[in-house]
Amino acid sequence: MKNILKLSFLIIMIFAVDIFSQNPNDALRLSEPGILSSAKTLGVGNAGLAMGVDFGSGLINPANFALYKKSSFTGGFFYNNFSNNVTFFGQKSDYSNSSNHLSQFGLVVPLPTQRGSMVLAAGYTRIKDFNSSVKFDGFNPGNNSMIQDLTWANDDIAYDLKLSTGVFEGENWLYDETIINGKLNQSGSIIDKGGIDNWNFSGAVEIAKNLFVGASFNIYSGSFQRDREYFEDDVDNNYTQPTNPRYPTEDFQSFTFIESLEWDLSAWDMKFGLLYKMNRFAQFGASIKLPTYYTINEKYYVEAYSDFATKSYEIDPYDSRIEYDITTPFELTGGFSYAIAGVSLGAQLTLIDYTQMEFSDGLTASLRSSNNRTIKDNFRSVLAYNLGAEYKVPFAGINLRAGFMMKPSAYEGDPSDYDKKYITAGLGIVAANVLAIDFVYAHGWWKSIGDNYGFDESRTNQDITRDNIIISFTYGI
Repeated sequence: MKNILKLSFLIIMIFAVDIFSQNPNDALRLSEPGILSSAKTLGVGNAGLAMGVDFGSGLINPANFALYKKSSFTGGFFYNNFSNNVTFFGQKSDYSNSSNHLSQFGLVVPLPTQRGSMVLAAGYTRIKDFNSSVKFDGFNPGNNSMIQDLTWANDDIAYDLKLSTGVFEGENWLYDETIINGKLNQSGSIIDKGGIDNWNFSGAVEIAKNLFVGASFNIYSGSFQRDREYFEDDVDNNYTQPTNPRYPTEDFQSFTFIESLEWDLSAWDMKFGLLYKMNRFAQFGASIKLPTYYTINEKYYVEAYSDFATKSYEIDPYDSRIEYDITTPFELTGGFSYAIAGVSLGAQLTLIDYTQMEFSDGLTASLRSSNNRTIKDNFRSVLAYNLGAEYKVPFAGINLRAGFMMKPSAYEGDPSDYDKKYITAGLGIVAANVLAIDFVYAHGWWKSIGDNYGFDESRTNQDITRDNIIISFTYGI
């Protein structure tokens, strides 16, 4: 009877670990806007809605493309470093991960018109980088562990590794139990990588004097990969007795859990923008980004091991594949810029209602409903803001830039420490009025947490910093 139930639970577990990653945090991973753009736009804190003429600002507000007077080509590269200082049961661990990638290339072409302007643009931008890492190592003094968590869920991983045993009534299996009761050293690491690429096709026109409108159609592709290693070790030699009486499993030493999650992403959306020149000093801009419709092809892989004094066990590694859809929220943005005496200032606000995130297709109806209910209950609307400034040094062909970005946490009730904050500093050099070379450094910082299992039983408290460097060039024909 136990073997039949084991097979049933294995089937359920294969499905369960397949959907383990399919939770509201995955919707947030896709819904939260990235910061990557061109070096010029990021240099002013991505406050490009109504500020300047640049391929990066055009992606923020496609109406900006209508300001182009001549054709131009833009290209660039970026470097990213993610650093995480983790506190885990009083022990600190530092871990970092870096990446670099082609950041952008794009072509803008004004069309001949008798009056006003009409401009077409197309290009590529790496809009989001998933590079991140976590590392932790500490002794958990509590009466909990992943082994217990798996056992209480009647999960076959713990049973097959001889870490739990069955409780029977006669020949009828009732549930699993384990003698392990916490007091283990826990350690591990998580490494994320990948990103999202945007292919943008835009058009903009001047529909009335000093009033411009634009639209863009965006196609997305990308990948995400998460590799996790997790260990529990009996460093105090608490469990010398058998963990499963049916097997010679005396003197438990360690438990190892390894998993890998891989996504292939595809998506599309549209954005509409407006720009109005109020006078020769001030401009107003607005944009609306429609929901992005993501299709995720997911592969999930698991392996696990247990070590005892005289014997080791392992499960048969398995993987699962599934396809499902996630829809992100609307984004509504408004802002202005003001320029005088070589100084330009810009500010903008973006409203995002994260409760609109949705698992829209794939998975089971009950899981979609559960995830979407959790999204409604635990996320909130936020108002992000961007501030930027640029100073054109007279007669030098040099532009100095600075900016600040605030991206509030999407979770209901999070303190301000969990808001993502960035400061930026940039430099632009213009040569012969046909070539611009732009540099930017962006530094971000915030706090985060992660649970290895359960809720606040094995938690990592994380102090995160992210540093980005982008180099862009623009050649005007």
